[in-house]
Amino acid sequence: MGRLNRIMLTRATVVAAPTVLYVSRETKHRRLLFLPRAISHYSHELTAPIDADGGGDYEGGNAALIQALDDCRSPRTLRSLHSRLLHRPRLLSDPAVQIKLMRALASCGDPHGARRVFDGAPHKNAVFFNVMIRSYVNHGLHGHAFRLFADMSLRHHVKPDNYTFPCVLKACAGSDHLAGGLQLHGAVTKLGLDTNIFVGNTLIALYWRCGGLSDALRVFDEMPTKDVVSWNAMIAGYAQNGQYDRAIELCEKMVALRKPKPDAGTMASILPAMSNTNQSAMSNTNQTDIHLIRKMFDEMGKKDLVSWNAMIAIYANNSMSAEAVELFTSMEMAGVEPDTVTLASVLPACGDLSALSLGKKIHEVIERKRMLPNLVLENALVDAYANCGSLDAAREVFDGINGKDVVSWTSIVSAYGMHGHGKKAIALFEQMRKSGVKPDPVAFISILSACSHSGLLNEGKYYFKCMTECYHFVPRIEHYACMVDLLGRSGHVDEAYDFILKMPIKPNERVWGALLGACRVHSNMEIGLAAADHLFKLVPEQSVYYVLLSNIYARAGRWEDVMSVRNLMTNKGIKKLPGCSNVELWNKVHTFHIGDRSHPQSKEIYEKLDVLMRRLKELGYVTETETALHDVEEEDKEGHLLVHSEKLAIAFVLVNTTPKTPIRITMNLRMCGDCHRAAKLISSIAEREIIIKDTTIFHHFEHGVCACGDYW
Repeated sequence: MGRLNRIMLTRATVVAAPTVLYVSRETKHRRLLFLPRAISHYSHELTAPIDADGGGDYEGGNAALIQALDDCRSPRTLRSLHSRLLHRPRLLSDPAVQIKLMRALASCGDPHGARRVFDGAPHKNAVFFNVMIRSYVNHGLHGHAFRLFADMSLRHHVKPDNYTFPCVLKACAGSDHLAGGLQLHGAVTKLGLDTNIFVGNTLIALYWRCGGLSDALRVFDEMPTKDVVSWNAMIAGYAQNGQYDRAIELCEKMVALRKPKPDAGTMASILPAMSNTNQSAMSNTNQTDIHLIRKMFDEMGKKDLVSWNAMIAIYANNSMSAEAVELFTSMEMAGVEPDTVTLASVLPACGDLSALSLGKKIHEVIERKRMLPNLVLENALVDAYANCGSLDAAREVFDGINGKDVVSWTSIVSAYGMHGHGKKAIALFEQMRKSGVKPDPVAFISILSACSHSGLLNEGKYYFKCMTECYHFVPRIEHYACMVDLLGRSGHVDEAYDFILKMPIKPNERVWGALLGACRVHSNMEIGLAAADHLFKLVPEQSVYYVLLSNIYARAGRWEDVMSVRNLMTNKGIKKLPGCSNVELWNKVHTFHIGDRSHPQSKEIYEKLDVLMRRLKELGYVTETETALHDVEEEDKEGHLLVHSEKLAIAFVLVNTTPKTPIRITMNLRMCGDCHRAAKLISSIAEREIIIKDTTIFHHFEHGVCACGDYW
């Protein structure tokens, strides 16, 4: 059984009745035209392909004018060229020139202008129709493309060729017109064009866009010849339809075959499959996949902007911010100019690393290249500055945005929330509502999180109720997690537990994790054990929850239970995530771990730390040894706390910067109570503003006080 017959059998219910391809509005009365009528006019052999450029030998000024038309990408320039052509009617009557003018108009965003040239051409061959249909399809005017395709044979008696069908099939794919696509598939098979590589590539895209992945794969497998576009189309089909493993497998097969070689289109096609938002957690397999794509990227002979953008986005989407920034730097060194997509991808990575100087540099590039106004970039800048600890800069960018959308407002509300300014976040949220911008579910996550970080219990309860009763949004798991965090942080651990038990949807890791974190803060062992039990079943390999439970036992002095948790981790091969602190200096991110002596300036750092500790003790500082979760002597606990990564990072900046320079640090764990108290005192004796971003909130230390109010 042939390919078409098998596909048609599986789609029999779809094509059982005649299908209306379009409704004509060209006459006074509506006219229904069935696609089979159009197809019947060219069911015999096709004419040979016609040279798209036609003939035409041009000399002198005419040749320069025609060349300018070919190269034109500016509407303003095109208007000037068109005006000059109008004064040369003989030249303008040349079919090849008319086709070039149509293409130029379409590429400058004027398909209707192209249609006027098309209508004025007295003698039209297939090339005219192909250019016009492609123009409509590229501008999303699929109905216009269908009408012109039908008129091509019915009214103008011009036979479609192997360039026509891919364009019309693309229109079917773009408008989800599967029935029309099936009819065209039947037509091209009857005409012997189903083995044409361009037709085959378009059929693959048609089927996967319309949900027929198995049909797309059948077309792909039975193509006698495949080019890189064929592979890219099938990879994109899997990736866009959520079959990420299949997309990666096909990509791996393509790399192994080495023919055809992957290109920028391959990178763009695989991108949706490489986002960790599609994964429950980053695993070794995911890392292997990323290394595969990086190998593919490195082996590409010529890397264009699309390739660089895709690889940077893959790193950024998978929390590999350092790699994203490093690749962006390599891209600059290679002389490739970034565009808005590049900068919108790398800005979040700057925020993750607290790379403020790089963020400022990118902001300068955006302004120098006059990329603003651009909401995507402006919103990304707000997020980047906020995540780098520069709330004032984030607010300045936000205030300069014209036509703020809900993403803009959500970004600034989130910024104030994570910096511990809950009441200011609420004021901005209310300002958004008064401005006429309707909050969406993500905006409510931001305001609930802001209330949680600032301990605004009543306000948080109000917004949760407002979301469901005023805006009729069904709460997502993220909203429930925020409410559990809000109740738990406020000390209402029992209420938080009851809230979980009454949830209409099954609690996930984030919900139980928020409860366990609250139990650690408020030393509620009973509920903490219940939360831990759920977490060990949901995510048995996540070390952070074992550590939290161990902390709860340690605070209660139950060292045998602490050892039991540690032994359980050892037996399962689970290792605690090592704490680290990042600080940006000299356009480089410096990383410190607990007790780290690998830095070239370790001697100076530890000497500075000793001086600081002596001064702190003169002010009455005593290490909070209960946060050192080791069943050892107090002396050893104290030594352990003194070399936490954030203290080393602070000492490093003090050694290498001038007085009054702010200290900005990013941590990968929650800041411990001892380091929090030490940072407050250091901000006073060193007369520095210290901004530390941990996994929950920003801590702004100044004059011996933290903006979080010791609530984190």
